[in-house]
Amino acid sequence: MSRLYTQDHEWIDVVGGEATVGITDYAQGQLGDVVFVDLPDSGRAVTKGGEAAVVESVKAASDVYAPVSGTVTESNPALADDPSLVNSAPEAEGWFFKLTLSDASELDGLMDKAAYDAFVASL
Repeated sequence: MSRLYTQDHEWIDVVGGEATVGITDYAQGQLGDVVFVDLPDSGRAVTKGGEAAVVESVKAASDVYAPVSGTVTESNPALADDPSLVNSAPEAEGWFFKLTLSDASELDGLMDKAAYDAFVASL
């Protein structure tokens, strides 16, 4: 499956019933230099649109929302040592967490790349 996006600037890659979640390049650009991330623990249940993580930059702290409901299976250990990965590789090595989907139909309301790019252009 291709990458999908939320209006809150999170991205999600889904393979089977597993997903990887992070924030978009646009979001990291708005935040500025990221200095700390608070990631969810494995086993934590998250709900679509609910707070899942916190990212702190030199400008502000911001919530990261779960694009879908599910159970966290892993958080990105690299971000504890190097939170600047969120700035340098927000849509690759700077991912936040992985989860098991609890309701795949929740993916239906998310945007594809073209729709997300149009959304960002309208801001």
